[in-house]
Amino acid sequence: MSGQILLVLRAALALSLYAFLGWTLLTLWRSLRRQAEVVTVRQAPAITLTNQEQAGPGPEYMFSISEVTIGRDPTCDCQLDDKTVSASHARLSYHHGHWWVEDLASRNGTFLNAVRVAEPHVLTAGDELRCGQVLFVVAIGAAEQSDPEAVSVRES
Repeated sequence: MSGQILLVLRAALALSLYAFLGWTLLTLWRSLRRQAEVVTVRQAPAITLTNQEQAGPGPEYMFSISEVTIGRDPTCDCQLDDKTVSASHARLSYHHGHWWVEDLASRNGTFLNAVRVAEPHVLTAGDELRCGQVLFVVAIGAAEQSDPEAVSVRES
């Protein structure tokens, strides 16, 4: 009789261990799936650069991508036709939850709120960004477009 009880107890212990392992793996899988959803939803907020010309606001450049290059080169995301702007002048990038500006060794410099950018700096809404003689006002917020890779230029 005691052999049968011992066998039942062993079977119950084995079943409870397998149930615990299954529950643990299911919990881990749900957690990883939830984390993957959070990471894929986390996207760079749109950044808008409004060109401030002498006669008033100029064209507006809106980007919904996580890295924007500014310069005269046709491969730049924000292409500017100004002789004071270098071919690859500056880079705006979104990481660590903020937009950052970085000078790309431009000849005439990149300035953030009238201070020369020597190392990457965080951008905030309302900042003035100057590349050469081109002055932008920065706006950060939700994009009006559904395509996350979209870039738009609007003439004012």
